[in-house]
Amino acid sequence: MTSSLSDKVIINVCPTGMIPRRVKVPNVPITPEEIAADVKRCRDAGASMVHLHARDDDEEPTWRPERFGEICDAVAAAVPDMIIVVTTSGRDWSELEKRAASIRIQGPARPEMASLTLGSMNFVTGPSVNSPEIIRGLIAEMHNNDVVPELEIFDTGMADYCSYLVEKEILKPPYYANILLGSRGTANLSAANIASILAGLPQSTTWALAGVGRYQLPANIAALSLGGHVRVGLEDNPYYSWAERSPATNGGLVERVSRIAREMGREPATPEEARLIIGLKPVDRSAVI
Repeated sequence: MTSSLSDKVIINVCPTGMIPRRVKVPNVPITPEEIAADVKRCRDAGASMVHLHARDDDEEPTWRPERFGEICDAVAAAVPDMIIVVTTSGRDWSELEKRAASIRIQGPARPEMASLTLGSMNFVTGPSVNSPEIIRGLIAEMHNNDVVPELEIFDTGMADYCSYLVEKEILKPPYYANILLGSRGTANLSAANIASILAGLPQSTTWALAGVGRYQLPANIAALSLGGHVRVGLEDNPYYSWAERSPATNGGLVERVSRIAREMGREPATPEEARLIIGLKPVDRSAVI
């Protein structure tokens, strides 16, 4: 029986991040070619969108638009229909000009979405500062470049701030939120925190749930149970099994959550279906194939 669009699940894969290094996470992709090949495996396994960070060949994170452009081009050539999302993270640099550089990529491989963290927080490795001025500046850059924010929510206050920005017409639809729980220094994964954050978001928000580290799989299952969507990948979680500390691959993590989703009656959405669910415009990347 064919499932309706409301039964489909969007799988958002975050393959690289800023923190994993091969000495501890051997399967993290670094070069544009490696990232594109990994995204292709994830697309074949059921992923419909990819959250991209850029690394130089020495594995160090970079904000340089040239490197982001190389990665977006490689991904679009390998998987033309994939929803491309770029990061605007401020963990390693704070200037608006650097954080917004990835948003300004043009051409057929330009990003459709970009991350927007709606508040400051502490990670284990240090702070991530997101001032109201930076948040508004990034929103303006996204609106000017026809890029939809990928709202990143780490606690209840960020969900409330999201609704405030919507009320003030600073944020405009469509609304897509990644709820990321389990990082020390932010909200833990719990039913109470999930309920509180969902209650704070605008009602029309399409939401996905991610768990950091050992909480990734429980968060994914909770999202599938509640009718939400999921984020998986080595950016958030280095292990396939935390009990055994067995190294994960991005493809393996996507394959597992796709299998669980199907067993729960939810078929992974194609990129075209994911665009319809979120409210994104169609894209044509025939020029990069």
